[in-house]
Amino acid sequence: MSENGFAVEMRAITKVFPGVKALDDVSIQVRPGSVHALMGENGAGKSTLMKCLFGIYEPDEGQIVLGGRPVAFAGARQALDAGIAMIHQELHPIPFMSVAENIWLGRYPTRNFGLFKLVNKAKMLRDTRKLFEDLRMEIDPKTWVQNLSVSKIQSMEIAKAVSYNAKVIIMDEPTSSLTENEVKHLFGIIRKLRSEGIAILYISHKMEEILEISDEVTIMRDGRRVGTYPAKELTTDLIINRMVGRDLVHRFPPRENVPGEVVMQVEGLTSTNPRSFRDVSFDLRRGEILGLGGLVGAQRTELVEAIFGLRGIKSGEIRIGGKRVAIQNAIQAKRHKIALLTEDRRTTGIFPVLSVLDNTLIANISTYIGRLLLLDRRRGEGDVRRSVEMLRVKTPSAATLIQSLSGGNQQKVIFARWLLTEPEILILDEPTRGIDVGAKYEIYTIIADLAKRGKSVIMISSEMPELLGMSDRIMVMCEGRATGILDGKAATQERIMELATQFMS
Repeated sequence: MSENGFAVEMRAITKVFPGVKALDDVSIQVRPGSVHALMGENGAGKSTLMKCLFGIYEPDEGQIVLGGRPVAFAGARQALDAGIAMIHQELHPIPFMSVAENIWLGRYPTRNFGLFKLVNKAKMLRDTRKLFEDLRMEIDPKTWVQNLSVSKIQSMEIAKAVSYNAKVIIMDEPTSSLTENEVKHLFGIIRKLRSEGIAILYISHKMEEILEISDEVTIMRDGRRVGTYPAKELTTDLIINRMVGRDLVHRFPPRENVPGEVVMQVEGLTSTNPRSFRDVSFDLRRGEILGLGGLVGAQRTELVEAIFGLRGIKSGEIRIGGKRVAIQNAIQAKRHKIALLTEDRRTTGIFPVLSVLDNTLIANISTYIGRLLLLDRRRGEGDVRRSVEMLRVKTPSAATLIQSLSGGNQQKVIFARWLLTEPEILILDEPTRGIDVGAKYEIYTIIADLAKRGKSVIMISSEMPELLGMSDRIMVMCEGRATGILDGKAATQERIMELATQFMS
């Protein structure tokens, strides 16, 4: 601890990348035994600042003070050895190794065997069980990581951070893939760590969680620190105002769409997987935003993927324009003017090593094949340029690798990709997951504009305000069944939750 009582201080940190000043004179102080949240729009510099603390990036200017002593890390290993651990937003465990092996990777306990040293598996398992017991986690140390749920992997990564005897733990969007009950369990772990004097740096876009778990909140904008505030003095509206630099009186744009005739009917749709969706029926109207609500495990994603031809259908039928259709793959779905924005843009959405241009054209690439089967790049570049301008994608150029864009801008590129296929039905699976409040509003505006132009939208969302604020009607699912369809104007959070838990004991 420093003489000022801080576990860690970052003083006047500046970091410049080619053409971009990612951090500009940023200072924060984190107290031991506290949860210090970092908030800001995508591209505000939160993750860059934490990567400077964790030794992934070297600051161009400024100083890091840990326990009262200036430090400079040449890599993450040095940061770990100094007592700083980081749980990244993108989890990358080794799937074909056990939980215990993942936790102690690179520092396995050993025992002498003649002239050799062997891994002491018995001790490793004992240490792992003790670690889980202390953290009140129920995970079998022998289980292969590939068999764990995302939430269990998240818990494993937290245990791994604690195993380093870290005094400062950085958590980057730790609840992005967790259920409500799993979030409560995580918060219980965080409170236990806090009571033991560990400082938690917590990055999240979820304002309600920030206000519940944090002691102090630092808000960043455009690479600079706006300010640090006691969490108990903040409200959602204040956070939004300080994050985006303007009042967002309305979190959702005005909508001028008028739902028309039925364009798609789904009747009695049942999956080939007996544990998935069954006997689901609904219709979709032209120019309508149909929200799809439910808890994790409701089989919403599985349902829309089946409609798009990615999963098997045992029984039931889909009619488009009054005609029964059989959709067995994505190519057939595209022919019927259906587009699907998948839930996880990083895994199943973008091609990270390709450019914005390539990512935009790829779903409609056959349209740009010219003579001699060569790509007509000039026409493609023109369409991409117009799409980028229309959707206000912030990118240096169409040649920029998409992985270098913020999450909100990556999502806009995926919208542009599918709009080039000229769809009539757009299925959006968690379209704003992991996106900051400012970028969310822009995505909402795109969705509202599409509905106004007569496009039909099915939108899965786990965020209740989003469902209520954007949907003309809301279909709620529970354990694979549709439990009710609500009028958007009359729907309430309480009624949605009743329907979302209807079959649960």
